[in-house]
Amino acid sequence: MSEFFGFINDPTAWVALATLVVMEIVLGIDNLIFISILTNKLPKEQQQFARRLGIGAALILRLGLLLTISIIIGLTAPVFSAFGIDFSWKDIILIAGGLFLVWKATKEIHHTVDTHDSKDNIVGGTVQLTMAGAIFQILLLDLVFSVDSIITAVGMTDEIAIMFIAVIAAVTVMLLAAEPLAKFINDNPTIVMLALSFLLMIGMTLIAEGFHVKVPKGYIYAAMGFSALVEALNMLSRRRKARRAQPH
Repeated sequence: MSEFFGFINDPTAWVALATLVVMEIVLGIDNLIFISILTNKLPKEQQQFARRLGIGAALILRLGLLLTISIIIGLTAPVFSAFGIDFSWKDIILIAGGLFLVWKATKEIHHTVDTHDSKDNIVGGTVQLTMAGAIFQILLLDLVFSVDSIITAVGMTDEIAIMFIAVIAAVTVMLLAAEPLAKFINDNPTIVMLALSFLLMIGMTLIAEGFHVKVPKGYIYAAMGFSALVEALNMLSRRRKARRAQPH
């Protein structure tokens, strides 16, 4: 146990912990946006359960991957080569997850723009999902985000305790933010399109990383932050116009 918490007296380890907690929270928010959009399509009485199940699965997957750290490290070993690139299991998982995310975000954008597609089960302009369908998709993306999260953690520190603390802290933030974020997305339709565009961008980033094209995360989150700021200004403008239009 003392070896497990041996980093306590090391100042550099505390810096690594703080940095990793922030990184894991950011990666967790990506995961949470997907969970929120998906669960908002379930019947009202099932949404909270599905969100908690999705976040709980994310925690279990992350901690499970940490317990098999040697396997995680092995995921970065080349499996085959194509187009002059050595692909590992990590690359394959990132590409597959990225493709799924791009497909899912594109499909949801289509449903948001064209609500009269007769092929889908649409009730009141909202595409409905079954609980099983939602949970399957959440678990699939939980796996992708978990692998990305743990490989990021392994690349930043050798201390297993730091990784565990960072992962638990990030998932705790996800759990606390789940209900407010889902309600905010549900109450503001324009936010749905913005969130879907974020997922589309994250999916393309995962694919690029799978092909060993390094996209600086700072650029991605700066773009997301700027877009969110513009949307916040638009929302403020719409609310003020609506307030002025109300009879006094």
